[in-house]
Amino acid sequence: MIKVIISGGGTGGHVFPAIAIANAIKVKVADSDILFIGAKGRMEMEKVPAAGYTINGLWISGLQRRLTWKNLSFPLKVIFSLVKASQIISRFKPDIVIGVGGYASGPTLRAAVKKKIPTLIQEQNSYPGITNKLLGKKVSKICVAYDGMERFFPENKILFTGNPVRQDILSLRNKRKEGLLLFGLKKDKKVILILGGSLGAGTINRSVLNCVRKGITEKGCQIFWQTGKFYFENIIANPEILNNPDVHVLAFIDRMDMAYASADIVISRAGAIAISELCIAGKPAILIPSPNVAEDHQTKNAQALESKGSAIMIKDTEAEELLFQTLIRLLGDEQLQSQLHENIARLAIPDAADKIADEALQLTGKYSPK
Repeated sequence: MIKVIISGGGTGGHVFPAIAIANAIKVKVADSDILFIGAKGRMEMEKVPAAGYTINGLWISGLQRRLTWKNLSFPLKVIFSLVKASQIISRFKPDIVIGVGGYASGPTLRAAVKKKIPTLIQEQNSYPGITNKLLGKKVSKICVAYDGMERFFPENKILFTGNPVRQDILSLRNKRKEGLLLFGLKKDKKVILILGGSLGAGTINRSVLNCVRKGITEKGCQIFWQTGKFYFENIIANPEILNNPDVHVLAFIDRMDMAYASADIVISRAGAIAISELCIAGKPAILIPSPNVAEDHQTKNAQALESKGSAIMIKDTEAEELLFQTLIRLLGDEQLQSQLHENIARLAIPDAADKIADEALQLTGKYSPK
């Protein structure tokens, strides 16, 4: 029996990789006991139990970068979360603690390090946040997805694994026809898939709405649009959307494998996991990095791809002005689409979850990879 705690979450970009790592551990050690620690009120509290795992919640949230009364409770939340994480660890007695990023990850890893339990960070981004930079000096191993991470972490602790993605995205072959049918998309028109992350993205939604108003669907394409639940009602209230049969709008896409299989071009934020999924899917992409993230890491993620000719990047502040003409150019250039497809597909690391699971299990001293 190997006991594992996996901590983190907040967004799909943290939750789904965490579940992928847990699933990989279960394949390798069938009787492993896996407990998740997340943040109360965040999506992991729903998604993790749905995946068949137990989760405990901490009273923790991020520090707001603007002046707000919500920051007054932040120190109290940190103290409470450290105490609660320590209690959970003492009760569960894990052999290894894995942090995947997100609010709950920091207190949990700090408590585990203090108790001298083996620890592993799965750093998704090309530029880590402050918490992981500090923890990197104390944890046992750091699994990364970008080159040059020795700038931030001790080189002897770094292992290049890539970012884990959802299992169903690893096998998209022969799913296009089924995906088009599932979502009611036409097979004779290019599909532009719009993704703003699991919560949606205001800038992307406004920019795509502009594209629809300017007649993008008259250029032989159709829009398949995940708005995020906060934006859905406002988007579908627009007559240009309601009356256009080539615009298909959902608040959230459950079958992302089918969505990727259906897509010809993807417009997306530049979160680390979104990029990893795009690499696996091998889709030509226009990336619009969110400016509202720690250390502006999405811009750095997108620049890392753009520098290799693997994606097109548009700044968030320029998206409403530039997206239409960029999309027109890409739609009209089959050679560019092919180049982007080939270059981004070369960056795919389909066995990232397996590599991370092997490394974590070896740290317990109870496992040797086969």
